[in-house]
Amino acid sequence: MTIRLPAADGTLRSYEPRTAPLSLVPGTPLTSRTVFSAAHVVADPFADVPPDAPAAVDWDATLAFRRHLWSHGLGVAEAMDTAQRGMGLDWAGAAELIRRSAAEARAVGGRIACGAGTDQLAGGTLARIRAAYEEQLALVEEAGAQAIVMASRALAATAKGPEDYLEVYGHLLRQAAEPVILHWLGPMFDPALEGYWGSSDLDAATETFLEVIAAHPDKVDGVKISLLDARREVDLRRRLPRGVRCYTGDDFHYPELIAGDEQGFSHALLGIFDPLGPLAAEAVRALDTGDVQGFRELLDPTVELSRHLFQPPTRFYKTGVVFLAWLAGHQGHFTMVGGLQSARSLPHFARAYELADGLGLFPDPKLAEERMKTLLSLYGVNQ
Repeated sequence: MTIRLPAADGTLRSYEPRTAPLSLVPGTPLTSRTVFSAAHVVADPFADVPPDAPAAVDWDATLAFRRHLWSHGLGVAEAMDTAQRGMGLDWAGAAELIRRSAAEARAVGGRIACGAGTDQLAGGTLARIRAAYEEQLALVEEAGAQAIVMASRALAATAKGPEDYLEVYGHLLRQAAEPVILHWLGPMFDPALEGYWGSSDLDAATETFLEVIAAHPDKVDGVKISLLDARREVDLRRRLPRGVRCYTGDDFHYPELIAGDEQGFSHALLGIFDPLGPLAAEAVRALDTGDVQGFRELLDPTVELSRHLFQPPTRFYKTGVVFLAWLAGHQGHFTMVGGLQSARSLPHFARAYELADGLGLFPDPKLAEERMKTLLSLYGVNQ
């Protein structure tokens, strides 16, 4: 049985879907690496809201997906950019998401870390930015979750130089109740973050970032690096103070960075581990036994799919993530908050389906095929 898929040149080609998925079942907690999946939110498809209105979330489906990730031994990185922070999910929605997910994590014994930023602001003074960060950090801590200090659009727009970053982050870290994860999100993920840490020169920005960490090593559990530059991440990783972890956010080079080298390795906090969750967990379990080759054999073939989903404009990778969640049966529709289901083309979806199917990611390949055909028919592609 074949399905006709559109190619980038506008032609149709035949593809034969696989008939059986990989056998990936929930397993024991991961031990050799700390691994978070940044998780997407499921929109309420029946809510009558325009794209620029506050998000309407299907809470039952959203929390069910987090239970799916926890069941495979992964941690959940909540209310991050994968959850469409700043691209459909406002602070009020993110705050509710943090409260609900943290409560769910306690109920099932799952690990959770949540994003704290300043997205209740469009801009403002450094004092207002500090206060916004404080509000969000307090909510995350009150919910019982670890905090991930996210990069701030408001700070990027307001800061005059590195000293403003040192002042704001120093103030925040001094009052953090527990060690946090610092998140450096590159402009490929959010153009408003160009010049973060006070410079568009990444070498200079790295020095400021390291200065923040060195001043408060007891308050920094780790750093998440999302620059899509493996060499830069490795160089930075080797310069971190003892006890401060590096969590890779590199959705292009994650197998080699997690595997590491003779001088160390990266843990993981990745958006691509939303669709790859069970397979990623299986790979890390191989690493837990010292089987680096088995780890790479499982994870290396997934990079082509990840690079496809995260192709420029990279910030729209969320569309592919939610699309694959729909095909996999984790939600009953392909609707996104902010209407972002329209952010990628039909050939993009077709290639994502083909790559994911080839990896065996769909628990029910027949369901995925039927849903792909439904989408194709809406675009006028008849089988």
